[in-house]
Amino acid sequence: MSDIMYPVSFGNLMNHIMTEYKMYNRIYNVNKIHRTNHDQRLSIFGKSIENPVGPAAGPNTQLAQNIVASYVAGARCIELKTVQIMYGEELGIPRPCIYSVDEAYNVEWSSEYSCDEAADEYIKAWFALKLISKELGLGDPDGFLFIMSVGYNLAGIKSPMVDKFINTMRSASQSPMWDTCKQWCLDHVDEFEHIDADFINSIGDELCQAITLSTMHGCPAEEIESICSYLISEKGLHLYLKCNPTLLGPKRIRELLDNAGFEYIDFEDHQFEVDLQFDKAVPMLERLIALGEKHNKIFGVKLTNTFPVQIHNNELPGEQMYMSGKSLLPVTIGVAELLSAQFGERLPMSYSGGAVKQNIKAIFDCGIWPVTVCTILLQGEGYNTFKGLADEVESTDYNAALKVHK
Repeated sequence: MSDIMYPVSFGNLMNHIMTEYKMYNRIYNVNKIHRTNHDQRLSIFGKSIENPVGPAAGPNTQLAQNIVASYVAGARCIELKTVQIMYGEELGIPRPCIYSVDEAYNVEWSSEYSCDEAADEYIKAWFALKLISKELGLGDPDGFLFIMSVGYNLAGIKSPMVDKFINTMRSASQSPMWDTCKQWCLDHVDEFEHIDADFINSIGDELCQAITLSTMHGCPAEEIESICSYLISEKGLHLYLKCNPTLLGPKRIRELLDNAGFEYIDFEDHQFEVDLQFDKAVPMLERLIALGEKHNKIFGVKLTNTFPVQIHNNELPGEQMYMSGKSLLPVTIGVAELLSAQFGERLPMSYSGGAVKQNIKAIFDCGIWPVTVCTILLQGEGYNTFKGLADEVESTDYNAALKVHK
């Protein structure tokens, strides 16, 4: 298997989808196909979505094919892979870069694709989901959400490359790929039973109204606030700030990991000295909540980022790796508890940190959503996992989960 990702044309993407579905009743090997059969909806960022479940920004959301597989299995909140000014081999990412035998670890931290290449993948995926949702009766063509993600500092985010990406996600018709996809749809409209030219021409070009901000571990509070302020006030985006587990402090994290059976996971206290600390985070978050209200934009937090831990058994190259998956669950819930005690329902929260079928309903019931996953897509059923997650959440009364509560 290649360690380099290769895109396919939009025509090949759609031909593969429709042929595989016709021949095998599956799409990109997803055979647990999810169809929305309820009338509940959640409102967020001015959109009405069928459920709050989806893939977290990661290697799994770089290719249009993977986004399609996520949607087919039940995902309706797609968090797109983080883009930045550096990409591909320029980053010097060691191989292997992900270890996910049980809980997961990685030494990978950004995109294999340039901003322009990433935008092309997301436009292809957007058109594909619009077409198959209607043609195959999977759900409302407007019932899913894309959330973009950028990093990792203000200078990079203001660069022409990343700025163009953000603008393209806001108005994708400015991209040549938009015209390519739309023209293919119009040229092949006779191959569909439930799609006509009017539907194709009605597809909106605003892929994203919101953004998840990723900053590097150790990013100063002033830099974080400056980036958030820029994206809210100048770029006009709803924003979820990805927070680090280190907000809890080393003693509390050690306690949570030990109580959950992860006493073998080691970390250095130095990380807590360089990361944003809770006493500085509180006034910053207060100011950003007020800024969002001033500009009529949602400001919230994404819980949580990965957690730096020590490498002892050569799981991956180097001395430090980033922990995710089920071992992140107690820590992430701890951060959610800490922030909800401070801010209550004034601070919306989204979640990524060990969510699985057995706990996703409890997370959602606390008013914490969207809920995104990554590690479990690398294990067991792969993308078919989304079917169980979607079914669990959709069996819940959405009205009970509209606001964050303890």
